[in-house]
Amino acid sequence: MASLESRTFDSPDETRTPDKTTVELVKIEGTTVGRYTFQPGWRWSECIKPVAKTESCQVDHVGYVLEGRLAVRHDDGTEVEVGPGAVYHIHPGHDAWVVGDEQFVAIEFQGAAGYAK
Repeated sequence: MASLESRTFDSPDETRTPDKTTVELVKIEGTTVGRYTFQPGWRWSECIKPVAKTESCQVDHVGYVLEGRLAVRHDDGTEVEVGPGAVYHIHPGHDAWVVGDEQFVAIEFQGAAGYAK
């Protein structure tokens, strides 16, 4: 039998708020989808590292950028920047930071359940 489940971020199941960070989580059909909002000046190594307690981010991210820009530097030194409209896959082992004066907002389809926890 076909079914449909629909949720919005207007009433997330959980919200995490480390420094300069809002992670809103919606659980649907056994999956957790996250909306990440990072304020200008946000940097993983300053805002999330104290929560994650790892040297670099070890989450495997798959998401879509709604607004703002994010720079990512992998542990091997490679760097990439993503902006509005980008679909991204960021492998574990990285630092990241907001570029410029605009907040960064993304929807994550993989990695949200354990992020900033």
